[in-house]
Amino acid sequence: MTISLAVLTVVFLLIAIRKVGHLQIKIWQVMMAGALVLLATGEIGWSDALKAIDVNVMLFLLSMFIIGQALVDSGYLYFLAYKLFGRLTSVRQMVMGILFGAAFSSALLMNDTLAIVGTPLVLRLAQEHKINSQLLLLTLAYAVTIGSVMSPIGNPQNLLIASAGGLTSPFISFFQGLALPTLVNLVLTYLVLHRVYRNQFIDAMPLIHTPVEVLDLQLAKLARISLYLLLSLIILNIVFANSQRHLELAHIAIIAALPVVLFSSKRLRILKELDWSTLVFFASMFIVMVSVWQSGIMQQLLKHFQLDLTAVPVIMMVSAGLSQLISNVPLVALYLPLLGQPEAQALMALAAGSTIAGNFLILGAASNVIIIQHAEKHDATLGFFEFARVGIPLSLLNLLIYWLWFRYGLS
Repeated sequence: MTISLAVLTVVFLLIAIRKVGHLQIKIWQVMMAGALVLLATGEIGWSDALKAIDVNVMLFLLSMFIIGQALVDSGYLYFLAYKLFGRLTSVRQMVMGILFGAAFSSALLMNDTLAIVGTPLVLRLAQEHKINSQLLLLTLAYAVTIGSVMSPIGNPQNLLIASAGGLTSPFISFFQGLALPTLVNLVLTYLVLHRVYRNQFIDAMPLIHTPVEVLDLQLAKLARISLYLLLSLIILNIVFANSQRHLELAHIAIIAALPVVLFSSKRLRILKELDWSTLVFFASMFIVMVSVWQSGIMQQLLKHFQLDLTAVPVIMMVSAGLSQLISNVPLVALYLPLLGQPEAQALMALAAGSTIAGNFLILGAASNVIIIQHAEKHDATLGFFEFARVGIPLSLLNLLIYWLWFRYGLS
């Protein structure tokens, strides 16, 4: 066993148990400690570690955190929630609303964005209506993962597939190739959550929503401008997807955050309240995952089993499995060259497998980590085993639906 693999194993175990004696451990602390051990032992050099950190991802997250914090601090996020969810009168309707609303929104705004904005929202709804917060956090996590499958801008790995895979019309290719099974999987997710948390779905009394007022009108105005900028730039990106005017998601997020950063008198407070620990987690995660890949253990594993890496079932199995160990974005970046000149179906299988990987375990998707880190910031949490006990059977069903679609439904 290499040092990198040993460190990754310990990181997984500590994230699972989250406690040593009386010491409560946070996810970002575990990942940062793992990265520091790898650097201290020379398993990965400092220059390689710096190169491993994806600057675009870090800037995207930082900018989206600024927008999300402004929405929360101004009260505008909860005002919007009242407008959107105020007519829902039961837990069934609430779960369905979050599930399908977050899923379709993540296809347009990217799953990490919905994780950032959606977490404080669902926690407020859980508190207001005395709903199990784990139910709503899981609903959000599975929704943003599954919903992001059907769009080339739904998540970073799909964006990579769309840009590097040679698709002439990526939005059409993803919609035609993945929309229908994704809708089936969203319905399936509701049924699974309903069965696991069936006691929560007993509607003794209808939900009563308390009207919400905006707390800071000036900050709310700037947050609203940022939100409109974000939506407008993403729509422009869709329109000009195949032209030289295409903007990186990091650039879109930075531009959208500028009204808050430049014109808000509360900018310093907002920056102070940002979820910096999540940014530390991601920087550390990039270092750990690159170190594991450089160790060669994953390549040896693939070589040992002598798999046909271009076959659709293998693509889905390998991408879903290895995404748990080296994260789905670097996995896709490494897998694409192995496909040679891939057909659209192979690319859609890679998108489905690497994305649905996020439903298995917490570390399978960046959006999961964002949700949990944000939840802990608001004195809530979602345990490793609670996520896995629902996520593992759900993910297997999700992959089965996509495989059946590729095998029998997609021409």
